[in-house]
Amino acid sequence: MPRGITQDQVNAAADAILGAGENPTVEKVRAELGTGSPNTVTRMLDVWRGQLGERLRQLSALPDLPTPVGREMMGLWQLATEHASQAIAGRFAEERAALESVRSALATERQEWTARLEAAETDRARTQAAKDLAEHACTTLDAQLQDSHALRADLAQQRNRLQVQCDQLIAELQGLRGQLFEQQQAAAAERARQEVYVRNLEDRAHQEVDRLRQESKQWQQRHETAERVHREAEAGRVVEQDALKEQLRRAEHETARLAGQVSALEKALQARAKPTTSGAGKRKRTGQMALKAR
Repeated sequence: MPRGITQDQVNAAADAILGAGENPTVEKVRAELGTGSPNTVTRMLDVWRGQLGERLRQLSALPDLPTPVGREMMGLWQLATEHASQAIAGRFAEERAALESVRSALATERQEWTARLEAAETDRARTQAAKDLAEHACTTLDAQLQDSHALRADLAQQRNRLQVQCDQLIAELQGLRGQLFEQQQAAAAERARQEVYVRNLEDRAHQEVDRLRQESKQWQQRHETAERVHREAEAGRVVEQDALKEQLRRAEHETARLAGQVSALEKALQARAKPTTSGAGKRKRTGQMALKAR
């Protein structure tokens, strides 16, 4: 309620409006005062109307006016009062109807605002739920991101470790390739030496056989002319032949032994080139494949 409005101010404004020959209404009183709420002005106008009859009776009791004039004034005043009361009642009904309309509109508006408020509360609850869900999702994503960072760091460490192992394996493979090349060269030289030695033995054996054959022919030619000498030397020649056969057998045995040594050396080289472990075997096979590719 606006401050500063009093019952006396409303009474004075209503008297002024009534003195001007107009019906004191809420709008006119508020316009006259320049302030005041409709409910307050309505209540004070009801008080002013309740006091109006008492004021009229006081005016009718004035002794200064002659009796006919007083009666006429009283009649005129009563007529004016009845007319004003009717006008006021009609205006009051209009004001009440307007107030009821305003009250109905306010009630409707209040219902609309209540519905809007409920909808807003529903939206706010939905938004809060969406916010909570988004915060939970963000927390989950942050945890997953941290896990992915940790996994990435672990994978980087594993990659570095595997790179170091790969470098070591490459270095070992290169060393094994060098050793294998040296062993192959040494085996080739040894094989060539053995082949030369075997060939020399074979040549000497063939030469000895040829010599024996020539001597046998000579002995056969001499047999006819020196049969007696041949008989005497038969035993010595047999011994000599046995010695030569034993020497030939030994040469053949030496040749077989040397051939066995060559075969054993090749097998040893192959066994040495084979893996002692699964990782070493893989490196050996990789080196052989690389050498074959070269």
